[in-house]
Amino acid sequence: MALVIVDQALYVGGARRPCGDLSDELAALRATGAPGDFLWIGLKNPTQAEFDVVNEELQLHPLAVEDAIQGRQRAKVELYDTSVFVVLKPLRYVEESSDIETGELMCFVGDRFIVTVRRGEAAPLAGLRHRLEADPVALHLGPMAVLHAIVDVVVDNYTLIDAEVSADLDGIETGVFSGADMDSSTIYRLKREVLEFRRAAAPLAAPLAALHESESSHVEDAELRLRFRDVSDHLAAVIEHVETYDRLLTDVLGAHLAQITVQQNNDMRRISAWVAIAAVPTMIAGIYGMNFEYMPELTASVNLGSGRELHYGYFIIVAVMGTACASLYRAFKRSGWL
Repeated sequence: MALVIVDQALYVGGARRPCGDLSDELAALRATGAPGDFLWIGLKNPTQAEFDVVNEELQLHPLAVEDAIQGRQRAKVELYDTSVFVVLKPLRYVEESSDIETGELMCFVGDRFIVTVRRGEAAPLAGLRHRLEADPVALHLGPMAVLHAIVDVVVDNYTLIDAEVSADLDGIETGVFSGADMDSSTIYRLKREVLEFRRAAAPLAAPLAALHESESSHVEDAELRLRFRDVSDHLAAVIEHVETYDRLLTDVLGAHLAQITVQQNNDMRRISAWVAIAAVPTMIAGIYGMNFEYMPELTASVNLGSGRELHYGYFIIVAVMGTACASLYRAFKRSGWL
């Protein structure tokens, strides 16, 4: 069990205390503890058997437990009679490849307890518990204050990734419209990352707003409601940016493909022009390659009548071909084909 429970502790008066048996500690808190005292259990990648050990002590809602065991849930906030179940999608930006990795973080908040379940490596809880323990006033507000801190860290990380994606998009946009050699796969890959970002952030907007708007949201402290509203505002700004990035990437990709089409058309015009120029000598050479008996160049001289003979037929034909090719080249150059 020690491998699954990353950390567990009691918080009495905003100060950390060692935690013994979960059911005994929870019963004592509910019987004699102050309103802000609670139990915080942190789990990482638990199996169903391992999670059942915690569930037997805390009696979590079965639907929420099922979601926690299966994983791969949509970001959401579910309000039950005596508890709140929150699914968050923390993100991690990989600088080397500009990829966005998605993790999963679930929070069970109930009467005098909070349970956090992490899945994947993109989790924002590293150092969060220690920062909260350094702020007894915040911890004294109870488990919903911890939930606020967790959601706040996740959304703040969204804001940082928002800035990274914006910088990547600016680079791609500059490259496309400056005529630089740009691979379409680069644009499409960033569009996929933006879609991953959107799937993590967008579904959380409405349920997060319910935490500070609904009277049955289990957030009783007025100051805490304002804090949740502030986080909701930050999330709304991020979602607006992400949707803008998605539309802009679609436009940039379309412009890039249009540029490729125009370039291909220009290449085809040049090829067609050179083919037309090459067709003139090919045609003449084809005619004189026919097997006729009387043709210029086939004899040493050609009788032109009146006693005159032509000894330079070959050179005349070559001159005709050169003149025709030069005339075509000049015409294509003027029209912009070459």
